[in-house]
Amino acid sequence: MSLPRHNRSCGRFAAAVAAALASGAVAHAYVGPGAGFALASSFLVFLAAFALAALVFITSPVRLIIRLVRRLRRRGRSRCSRVVIVGLDGMSPVVARRLMDKGRLPNFSKMAREGAFLPLRSTVPSASPVAWSTFQTGVNPGKHGIFDFLASNRRTYMPDLSSAQVRGPGRSLRLGKYRIPLGGASVSLKRKSQPFWKVLGEHGVFSIVLRVPITFPPEKFHGVMLSGMCVPDLRGTQGSFTHFTTDATGDGEPTGGLGIVVTRSGDTVRCEIPGPPDPLDAEGRTLTMPLTVRLNGDGTGAVLDLPGQRVDLPLGRFSPWVRLTFRGRLRSRVQGICRFYLSRLTPEFGLYVTPINIDPASPALPLSHPFVYAPYLAKVFGPFATLGLAEDTWALNEGVIDEAAFLEYAYAIHGERETMFFDALAKVDDGVVACVFDITDRVQHMFWRYTPEGGGGDGADAPEAAGTVERLYERMDDMVGRVLSRLGEDDVLIVMSDHGFGTFARCVSLNAWLLENGFLALEGDADRCEGYFKGVDWKRTRAYALGLGGIFINQAGREAQGTVSAGAEKAEVKQAIIAGLTGIKDPESGANAVSRVFDADDVYSGPYCDAGPDLIAGFADGYRVSWDSVTGKFDSTVFEDNEKAWGGDHCVDPDLVPGVLFCNRGIGRRDPGIVDLAPTVLDLFGVPKPRYMDGESLLPAGEGGD
Repeated sequence: MSLPRHNRSCGRFAAAVAAALASGAVAHAYVGPGAGFALASSFLVFLAAFALAALVFITSPVRLIIRLVRRLRRRGRSRCSRVVIVGLDGMSPVVARRLMDKGRLPNFSKMAREGAFLPLRSTVPSASPVAWSTFQTGVNPGKHGIFDFLASNRRTYMPDLSSAQVRGPGRSLRLGKYRIPLGGASVSLKRKSQPFWKVLGEHGVFSIVLRVPITFPPEKFHGVMLSGMCVPDLRGTQGSFTHFTTDATGDGEPTGGLGIVVTRSGDTVRCEIPGPPDPLDAEGRTLTMPLTVRLNGDGTGAVLDLPGQRVDLPLGRFSPWVRLTFRGRLRSRVQGICRFYLSRLTPEFGLYVTPINIDPASPALPLSHPFVYAPYLAKVFGPFATLGLAEDTWALNEGVIDEAAFLEYAYAIHGERETMFFDALAKVDDGVVACVFDITDRVQHMFWRYTPEGGGGDGADAPEAAGTVERLYERMDDMVGRVLSRLGEDDVLIVMSDHGFGTFARCVSLNAWLLENGFLALEGDADRCEGYFKGVDWKRTRAYALGLGGIFINQAGREAQGTVSAGAEKAEVKQAIIAGLTGIKDPESGANAVSRVFDADDVYSGPYCDAGPDLIAGFADGYRVSWDSVTGKFDSTVFEDNEKAWGGDHCVDPDLVPGVLFCNRGIGRRDPGIVDLAPTVLDLFGVPKPRYMDGESLLPAGEGGD
């Protein structure tokens, strides 16, 4: 008896993992807090993973029968063999249409001609963690609980990462200079509701899900997953680089990384790479690794001496991935990987170290489901970036690397993702293959200002950077063409993005505006807050802003020092803010900076609404919340220029930045939203939409499941 195709896919993947692992031992893009880091014994976790795999193998006949029954029940309703989803984070329908009209995107044009091409409505706000959470669950933020990158801690008023949290052992025993944990670390995903691939798995459909945001830590389901956005680095942040330099004239600590001044002695520089905190040190000291840089006498590069290894590093080129092993007390250790970039030799020395990624070959935190999938990928394809926000936009913002280095690194990461994606595509001929590529978002953030839409004109002022975004779209078109060539007649290809892009030229400090208009107060005679709301007089504050556009009412009984009563008083404060903030004028140009302010009661529904903001600012094109206001730093300045390389953004009025939806089949609605994709995929496989989903299937009438 032959196996059904979806079980052949599952079996082929399992065989590939087993064969690969048997051949050897497997031992601040966005400002804000990280998920945290707590050292776990990857060896024990790995043993547990293999024990679980053995149990799965033993029980596989029973599960196979159950899936066969479920598959037979839905066979008559299924409209495809395989669904392939290519997520291109941030792809703009405006840029796509401009390039399609010029004949530069032949494969996207083919999909539009033979299937569908439509703008895709995003979420409120149009921020990646919110939109991708809605993509996978088919519900609005009030039901999945993700409203921004950051969430407000109602007890402390401090920002927390909204999507995930890593906690160390709850108790520990202190013995002199040692801290002995009494228990294990815990990792939790804050996103609620169920992703569509888990629903599909309950009906016997196998899925491979790669790098979809807000999937850390990975959940169990019938398939395999590699987590994406919000996987922390080895230091527990969302991406913290290190920059060694002999230049002591810098302006303080760089945002998004560590700046370490070193001394050059002849042709030698000695320093230490900072790593994670020592989990067994009573004082929580940072683990470090010695590094000696020996400069070549001819000025062409250097040799890096690390414990047990030597790396040749040409000037202006990235090293391969280098494994770092940080050793702590009582023989504890944790592994990470990084890449080095020698940016300068004279007159000053400069060495950039990427954020230290969790080593996929020996993960200190769960990166994949099953746990062995990340080591399998590392075994077959070599080391790869695991950090959720791996493309280091802050290093470019801070001038630590230049645009050419940023692009080299970003495209290298993209190449790793392509390799994994096409490997998955070859292994699954019945089920779902979904992969999100981040490069479209990161490059547009940093190079949007060179596009016609971003005010770049013909690019004469920056010929080397002009056309960067357009060339990126052409490369994505080429990738889509290679996907199309691998599709069968019954396969469905969906290419989509979570939002589009707009210009970010001017910053608006929402907290400064709230201060100016009497909704927020500072203690004593202070005229500024240095960050994280330090010095705010909460007893006289009625509202505060946190994150990329959210405004929170300081509600009595909800916030620790709330002043505004729920009900009529809260509604009055909200309406006053909406009336005052909507249409505020930029004193420099006279333009409207905020096109509208959303009331959460009007756009959210579900059990988790109270965890989100009460109001969301919908900025006009050209404006975004200021960098400092995101985490509660502000003074009296409401408007200022955005002087960073990050000149494109999407945290604005969502109507201004829809995403894209391409499909090789027809779409039955002209106003699709990202909330509709989960029920659409279920419908393609003949699986009924759960009642809690807000979205609707986009299949044309008569092609649905029931």
